[in-house]
Amino acid sequence: LPTPPARLPYVPHVPPMALLGKVTATTFALERPRCVFDGHADASDAVWLAVAFANASATFRNPRSRADVPPYKQLPTARSYMTLETAAAAYSCSAQSPPVLRVGSDTACRDQGRQDPCNGPLPSPGPYRVKFLLMGCRGPKAETRWSEPILLRRAVSPGTIDPAPTRRGSDVVVIASILASLGAVLATAVLGALGAKVWGSLCRQDLGTDAFTRRSYRTHHISPALPQPLPPGCRCSPPGLCRSSPQPPAPC
Repeated sequence: LPTPPARLPYVPHVPPMALLGKVTATTFALERPRCVFDGHADASDAVWLAVAFANASATFRNPRSRADVPPYKQLPTARSYMTLETAAAAYSCSAQSPPVLRVGSDTACRDQGRQDPCNGPLPSPGPYRVKFLLMGCRGPKAETRWSEPILLRRAVSPGTIDPAPTRRGSDVVVIASILASLGAVLATAVLGALGAKVWGSLCRQDLGTDAFTRRSYRTHHISPALPQPLPPGCRCSPPGLCRSSPQPPAPC
């Protein structure tokens, strides 16, 4: 019997960083495992990626040789396949390889109908589980754990899109009307306050002018002073002289 492959603690996963098209309706990205197979791989070994529907991963059986690798076109019936055959050296610690792998990126797989392993688009949202498998000339040598379920995005049919959602549109109209009314009330209050302030300033200026006018012209209504009569017994002396009666009158 063949020796069972070594179980490695590594768990494949989607990259945590922001990535354009990280998960789409037919593809998803995986972080490339580094330094995982060192100590198990030889120069002639290859690393494969096994892809299975999440509910079929428990029944997946590792192939005994490369000839037994399940192809992509059997995914709808076999519920699993293997792809991304890569030299084990590309996963070593010293390898200068892209940090991300993309599953389902080869759109030509649908038309070729070949038996070769292919990285074709995934036919449904899944979910899927994946694991990496190190294979040598005598069969599997080491394998990682299965990933957590990976659910793809669902494509929306154009016929299911409501071009004019009535309820949400009416709610938006009501909210906009309320905000417009509040804005009009606020503007009216501000204009009224400014108008009252300006009107009060003008009234105070008018009152000050009237009071000044009345104070200025009030003296014109005072009667002119009448000449006072000479006291009795005062006779005219030379011009400019006048004496009272107890003293002898000055000669005229």
